[in-house]
Amino acid sequence: MMKKILIANRGEIALRIIRTCKKMNIETIAVYSEADADLPFVKQADYSFLIGPSPVVQSYLKAQDILDIAIKEGADAIHPGYGLLSENAHFAKMTEEAGIRFIGPSSSIIASMGDKIKARKTMIDAGVPVVPGQESMAEDLESAVKFADKAGYPVMLKASNGGGGVGMVRCNDEQALTQHFESTKKRSESYFGSGDLFIEKYIPNAKHIEVQIFGSADGEIYHLYERNCSIQRRNQKIIEESPSPQLTDTARSHILKAAVQAAKAVDYRNAGTIEMIVDESENAYFLEMNTRLQVEHPVTEMITGIDLVEWQIVTAQNIPVPITGQHQIKENGHAVEFRLYAEDPVTFYPSPGELTKASFPEGENIRIDFGYEQGNKITPYYDPMIAKIIISDETREACLMKAEKVLDEVSIEGVKSNLPLFKTVLNSESFKSGHYHTQSLQQMKKGEN
Repeated sequence: MMKKILIANRGEIALRIIRTCKKMNIETIAVYSEADADLPFVKQADYSFLIGPSPVVQSYLKAQDILDIAIKEGADAIHPGYGLLSENAHFAKMTEEAGIRFIGPSSSIIASMGDKIKARKTMIDAGVPVVPGQESMAEDLESAVKFADKAGYPVMLKASNGGGGVGMVRCNDEQALTQHFESTKKRSESYFGSGDLFIEKYIPNAKHIEVQIFGSADGEIYHLYERNCSIQRRNQKIIEESPSPQLTDTARSHILKAAVQAAKAVDYRNAGTIEMIVDESENAYFLEMNTRLQVEHPVTEMITGIDLVEWQIVTAQNIPVPITGQHQIKENGHAVEFRLYAEDPVTFYPSPGELTKASFPEGENIRIDFGYEQGNKITPYYDPMIAKIIISDETREACLMKAEKVLDEVSIEGVKSNLPLFKTVLNSESFKSGHYHTQSLQQMKKGEN
């Protein structure tokens, strides 16, 4: 049984993992950068080690240094959280070869799903519908333009090894594709170590629906229902909810079945997410598989009552999850998550600085996953998410009413935040009705519904 886990991450996800480890009587090791020395996760871990200077490439991405600490301190496993090294197949393989468990899928699965072009081919072979697009890398601008002309604009230019909205650009015409091709290639090389690009057909007014899947140690694949992640800025999610509103039972059943089918195609183990695009006719297409825990996993935990991190740790020990069938995973009520960022709510530019006040309400079915506390500095080195605010209730209507009250009680000072943006969304007719899609936030900001 695991007695000590190193957390190769920071902020709120590190704290969230620590919380479950304490419940399971497992000691935790934190690694931190100079910029994060005073953050809560460093204080709450049983052991904490400085990993390097503030820039991420000199600290949280130093795979060998992190592994060396895990070996020296006798860690049984490494939990990568999300982002950073979580989907780095090389880091997972290094961990495996060192005789330390990697809390996630195998390095081979991470590698196969990390390359979006290969992932598309795998899903096509498994009979899972995919977004129409290139079946091979765009070798150069000329081949990209040729495919886009054939598919018809608009198209999405995407990094094959990318994620999280980075390395993704919508191109409405050949001029835009020409303008963005080289810059997207360079950004992809910088963020993901690969400049490979490909093109997908852009689907207008689409819903971004993702399914939480889990591969148990005994080979069973379960779904934990879907999340609607369509409220996005710059292709990055800021509000997620479950169940997804305005989705017919037929479409939901098809989406959940396709997600399980996708996970079975790669014999998946541990927590993962199947991301799908659903068009206006409710046709669902595979977008990508995230081979890790998601930022928005608390939404699923709120409606199922399942601690996904606990399931991850259990599975990493080759122990089946404590259920005997899909029927035992129940969906209760409705939940919504708001990602609170230190950023200008109009321009979305980061707003680093000292968090002079951070006050959150408490109450039943209110969960705050925070990364910073009052007096901490939010630096420009990392994603500026302050906290996640998760609310649940018996119905969507009751949940959103509660959310409005909760957000009114949140107080953030010292930095700008996107708190006003949440209220704009909650008051919009499209969100209230559930008839929203990936472009809805832009329309809300323009006063359109």
